[in-house]
Amino acid sequence: MILQSNALINLSHKQRNLFLGILFDLIGMLTYLVPFLGEFADTIWAPLGGIMLSYMYKGTIGKVGGIIEFLEEILPFSDFIPTFTLTWIYTYVIKNQEK
Repeated sequence: MILQSNALINLSHKQRNLFLGILFDLIGMLTYLVPFLGEFADTIWAPLGGIMLSYMYKGTIGKVGGIIEFLEEILPFSDFIPTFTLTWIYTYVIKNQEK
C-alpha cells in the first residue's frame, strides 16, 4: 500500500515537472515576439529561470540545469532551446533507463 502511494506521488511530481517545464520554456521563448524588448526581458528571465529549474530538480541535475538555463536565456539567439523540457527528459527518461 505504501509503495502504491509513493508511486502516485512520484507520478504527480513527474507530471507537474513536465507541465511546468513546458510552460517555462514557452515563457522563455515568448521574448522573441517583441524585438529589442525581448533581449531586455531575457536579462530578467534568465536568473529566474535558472533558479526555478534548480528548485524543480534537486542535486547536481538541478544545479547544472540551472546554470545551463541561465546561460541559454542570457546569450542572444539561444532562446529556442527547451532547457526545462530537456532536463525533464534527462531526469525521467534517460536516467531511469540506466537503472
